[in-house]
Amino acid sequence: MPHIGPYDEEGPTLARLHDDHLPRHGLRPRGEHHEIYLCDPRRTDPARLRTILRQPVEPSDG
Repeated sequence: MPHIGPYDEEGPTLARLHDDHLPRHGLRPRGEHHEIYLCDPRRTDPARLRTILRQPVEPSDG
């Protein structure tokens, strides 16, 4: 799931991933999420930082 903005504001994006997207697709988290940084934080305004949040998943039992 893409996140745009400061790294310390990823919480709502992860919550949307875990609470909305995964259940809607019959999945649940499995393990820790991973972050792929697409911008250099030394040269990019924090409001424009782009990150890909990846979450390993498994089928939910419900």
